[in-house]
Amino acid sequence: MAAGYAEILRTRYATRLLAGTLVGRLPNATAAIAIVLFIRAEGGTYSLAGALAAVYGVANAVGQPLLGRLVDLYGQPRVQLPAALLSGLGMAVFAFTGPDQLALAYVAVGAAGLFTPPLEGGLRALWPSVLGKEEQVHTAYAMDAIAQEVMFTVGPLLITGCVALWSEQAALLVVNVVGVLGALSVVVSRPSRAWRSAPREAHWLGALRSPGLLVLLGAFLFIGMALGSITVAGVSYADTHGGDAVYGWMMAAVGLGALVGGSVYGARPWSGAPERRLSVLVALLAVCYWPLVLTPGAVAMTALAALAGVFLAPALACAFIIVDRHAPRGTVTEAFSWLVTTFTVGASLGTAVAGPVVEWGGTAWGFAVPGLAGVAAFAVLLATARVLVPVVESGVVAGSSENDRNGAAEPGFSAGHQA
Repeated sequence: MAAGYAEILRTRYATRLLAGTLVGRLPNATAAIAIVLFIRAEGGTYSLAGALAAVYGVANAVGQPLLGRLVDLYGQPRVQLPAALLSGLGMAVFAFTGPDQLALAYVAVGAAGLFTPPLEGGLRALWPSVLGKEEQVHTAYAMDAIAQEVMFTVGPLLITGCVALWSEQAALLVVNVVGVLGALSVVVSRPSRAWRSAPREAHWLGALRSPGLLVLLGAFLFIGMALGSITVAGVSYADTHGGDAVYGWMMAAVGLGALVGGSVYGARPWSGAPERRLSVLVALLAVCYWPLVLTPGAVAMTALAALAGVFLAPALACAFIIVDRHAPRGTVTEAFSWLVTTFTVGASLGTAVAGPVVEWGGTAWGFAVPGLAGVAAFAVLLATARVLVPVVESGVVAGSSENDRNGAAEPGFSAGHQA
């Protein structure tokens, strides 16, 4: 698998697209942490911080599929770069105004979330045209999930590092400037400029007309909620166990655990349907959330945070394949944008719920929220097992247009450009 990763990274444009996408997504990946730290530094409450993070997440959830559909219709550069600039501008306004002008703060944070460019879905739309082989595309899914955990490991450290060197305000500004540069690197590349989605049947539901995709989104809503609640509960824990440095290491540990789990998961091929394998991975993910309620000392808690992330990247890599198999033809970026949207909505719900829970019951109760959310995600997959039916593999990836296994725009599934 390591050789497979190296082969992919040696492919022309692959490293640039992967790195640019990860850097471009830093503002979105660190928004909840940056907002919570900024509001706390300005004297705001956990509830206000959670509410603002939730507004960002809800706006992001609305914007991702809409922008994803625009990308499918008009191409990546026309949509991705203007969206990145508007998102960065919104967060800059928030950084300079703060919570004193509360209405403006909500509007600015909402705009930043709404215009977050759908870089993640765009990258997976590009993999087949860049790589060309189905086995390489599937390897890229695993590499993609692992690389994201590098971002989630480095992101919290970058935020807390900026806070230590400058301020919480500077952290917001620096991360968003870096994000715009990452998006620019992607959209000026040749594959991004040349890419076009396959023809699609006009339908107001778009990718959501796939029942299997709806089931997957339902499960990942709760997984996102688990991660969002850890963000807020972690701040509460760090306040009594060492401050921002402990918080940064805890959040980085979650990403590091997922990085290790994804690397082990990607080290071997897996037989059987990914739809069934996902249920096992989500069950293990839920089990690993519960030890956090013990709230031991900082070192042990950081280790438990790493354990909580171990099965996240494998679950994501498996979900990428499932989206690929169940998304209708012509909904390339939109389909994956819905996954991002659902995950973000869940994270926003998690931050909104965990804030009041922490204030009411304390840190331990705050860490019970991810455990319950993980159980709910597993319950969704169990209850809908008959809907998320395994799709027969075709073993073919189209190099220039999406593969429709059924030869029709509705309700065919892709093996390539839906990735």
